[in-house]
Amino acid sequence: MFGLAAAFFITALVYASAGFGGGSTYNALLVLADTDYRAIPILSLCCNIIVVALGSWRFARAGHIDWRRIWPLVILSAPLAWLGGRLKVPELMFVGLLALSLLVSGLLMLWHPRWQREGDDPRRGKWLEPVAGGGLGFLAGVVGIGGGIFLAPLLYMLRWGSERAIAGTCAWFILVNSIAGLAGQLSKDNARVATALVDHWLLFPAVFGGGLIGSLLGSQRLNPKHIRVVTAVLVLYVALRLWLRLYNETLGAPS
Repeated sequence: MFGLAAAFFITALVYASAGFGGGSTYNALLVLADTDYRAIPILSLCCNIIVVALGSWRFARAGHIDWRRIWPLVILSAPLAWLGGRLKVPELMFVGLLALSLLVSGLLMLWHPRWQREGDDPRRGKWLEPVAGGGLGFLAGVVGIGGGIFLAPLLYMLRWGSERAIAGTCAWFILVNSIAGLAGQLSKDNARVATALVDHWLLFPAVFGGGLIGSLLGSQRLNPKHIRVVTAVLVLYVALRLWLRLYNETLGAPS
């Protein structure tokens, strides 16, 4: 458990510096640690909420969140994250969706031909943000993450604003979706939840410490471009580990 807590601490530190919660990697680490997959989204979302609550506060204090621009992103994402969290999915589908989402998000974070310019893209339709937010919220609820790791590449490609403004927006988006997704997950009949929370209690102070340090560095000191690249590489590495596990459990299994 101490090794897993150390991995969660590092994950929270790295992700919080970019405005993320780390939910996708928490999920992957718990899968690789053979945690009961039905308890994984709840553990991950609890850690997410701890980290992005700190991040939202830090980025808001530093003036990097424009509250008037955020509501179109969350107006549909929150209820759809709750709905996604209520769905019961088989274990292989859960791991497959998680691995695929990590792979796509990691590649999108590395692909940035239009990420160098700031400011609004006037060609963006007003309908795009609510629809995109809703879709990402639903996927986030199913997989048990906040969805910010998918939102960030979209905001960069739309030239939403500065990198720290995007990080602050993602932190708030993740916080809202994580709370809604957790409510949906807790509504399911899962007797293992309480046991899993007690057994993994060390993860919560670990992500609190990592999130506290990471959000401070990201909101004030570190270069967000470097953070984005490091995060993308980490995401792709974990996605590869999950794909290998999925292969071994399905196609690699003897017939």
